[in-house]
Amino acid sequence: MTCEPTATAEPIWRSYGTGRRSTRAVRVRVSAALVAATVLAVLLVPPLVQLDQQAVDLSSKLLPPSWSHPFGTDDLGRDLLLRCVYGLRVSLLVGVAAALTATVIGTAVGATAGALGGWADRALMRVVDTVSSVPHLLLGIFIVAMFRPGVWPVVVSVALTHWLSTARLVRAEVLSLRSRPYIDAAVSGGASRWRVTVRHLLPAVLPQAALAAVLMVPHAMWHESALSFLGLGLPTHLASLGNLIQGARGSLLAGQWWPTLFPGLFIIVPTLAIAGLAGAWRERINPRRRSELML
Repeated sequence: MTCEPTATAEPIWRSYGTGRRSTRAVRVRVSAALVAATVLAVLLVPPLVQLDQQAVDLSSKLLPPSWSHPFGTDDLGRDLLLRCVYGLRVSLLVGVAAALTATVIGTAVGATAGALGGWADRALMRVVDTVSSVPHLLLGIFIVAMFRPGVWPVVVSVALTHWLSTARLVRAEVLSLRSRPYIDAAVSGGASRWRVTVRHLLPAVLPQAALAAVLMVPHAMWHESALSFLGLGLPTHLASLGNLIQGARGSLLAGQWWPTLFPGLFIIVPTLAIAGLAGAWRERINPRRRSELML
């Protein structure tokens, strides 16, 4: 007696694939909506809400969430919703600036190593391996400690500790492209190595580099929040999300949970949304690899 496949096997697998696509589409829509809400809040709330986010009102300190203060107030009576929006604005600025700077450095190093090859490739990759051997946070603390607290020292610190993965990615892409027939044809036609790199190799790796930059934004925001929480990042008078959480530690021990919860959510939700959109983009660029959250 021979066993024949059941007639329901194909519909089951088809429905499974349809369910996965539907789940992915919902995830992308939710991530896009959250990113759009984040951008609108950062751009529109400060000019539309005519309130001073630094205004102190000790008579309203540590009020729980209510209609007048949806996120409550902090230990100085400042509205937490407004403070969180301003903190997200600063953290997002640091994350985007650091991600772009790190991507430019990583792309330049990776493209140079892959295009030149030989001793230049080995030397640059040894530099990458040496920097990678030091923990990011420890190296970031060392860099920030050399400057006064401010936005740009944090940007420099995050950028100089996060270009390594981009350099490896771009180098691998360039090495793969160098073996393509059209590259051999360009070299045989008399094109210089510089011309081949600028005209053929760099345009081909730009989508991967742009994806690396987007994936680096949430990572940079977390790094900035960690430095500010440790008191080594942005000045305490700036409402960054790390500073808000750092300043709310005493309130949390006293039982006031809202000064810690809402800034934490303003870190977690936007970074997951950005990573979700970047993961969908990676699946579109390279469908054979499933997306991973690089946080």
